[in-house]
Amino acid sequence: MNATLTAVAGLEVGHYTDRENATGCTAIICRQGAVGGVDVRGGSPGTRETELLRPLHRVDRVHAVVLSGGSAFGLDAASGVMAYLEEAGIGLRVGPAIVPIVASAILFDLGLITASVRPGPAQGYAAAVAAGPAPVVEGSVGAGTGATVGKVLGLERSIKAGIGGAALTLPGGATVAALVAVNAVGDVVDYRSGRLIAGPRRDSAPGFISTVELLTGTGADADADTTGDTGQSSPPLSNTTIGVVATDARLNREEANLLARVSHDGLALAIRPCHTIRDGDTMFALATGQGAEPGDFTALGAGAVEVTAQAVLRAVTAATGLGGVPAISELANG
Repeated sequence: MNATLTAVAGLEVGHYTDRENATGCTAIICRQGAVGGVDVRGGSPGTRETELLRPLHRVDRVHAVVLSGGSAFGLDAASGVMAYLEEAGIGLRVGPAIVPIVASAILFDLGLITASVRPGPAQGYAAAVAAGPAPVVEGSVGAGTGATVGKVLGLERSIKAGIGGAALTLPGGATVAALVAVNAVGDVVDYRSGRLIAGPRRDSAPGFISTVELLTGTGADADADTTGDTGQSSPPLSNTTIGVVATDARLNREEANLLARVSHDGLALAIRPCHTIRDGDTMFALATGQGAEPGDFTALGAGAVEVTAQAVLRAVTAATGLGGVPAISELANG
């Protein structure tokens, strides 16, 4: 059973992964086009073609979304996906030209191993070539290759993360799914039990420190073992969680943007704190229209929240260590 983004009919996903340099990118391709939406939050976003997806603009379909590492440099990966789509004859026909509409968002992974290697057009093209309808590979791959979480005390105390997905079919028959690359300054929490599953590692004992308790001076971790001034070890632009929520239901532009907006509730359920000044959290929405009628949009929104939160958990539980940062599966308390 496919419980990833490609459970939505009409979507293909491919990764480019560079573990040697701890970076990569992920291409989500809609060969028939999809109604797109976007919601950008947090204080440090890096995006491309997001304005085009908002209501009141002329173009209402998108042909690909690119999630990339490499900070602002990684936005160049979208050019490679555009080149691939143009060669395939996929895009908006404008006179004699075919113009693929490719939106993109980036996360900061510079410095986990190196700051001089980042995805560009060649890497984006490779991710597009690799795209297909098979279940999406999760973990420290693609845009999640260099992702980490729990960085309020610095990268040396952080936990390795990655990219994860989830999907479900609603009672009315519509499918909703998410794919999220998690690179947060905050912690990851099991939203169903409230258990902290990834955060800054303790120095003197196994386990994690609660970033929220540390920042607010409340709870058991208010006086946790820390070094330096709280938060000063994490550069202000070194984070950001990015992803896509998608459905096979038929939506208009306003509904697609609303779906992107409510999906952020899923991020906030599983990432604490979320949408900080140090994060540029961005969620895209894609509606392929190849499945059932959406029915009750409240149910579709609730499903989007659920799969987004589940995708965040998968991004951490499926991750593997890299660049000296361990994953929770590699820790005694993981």
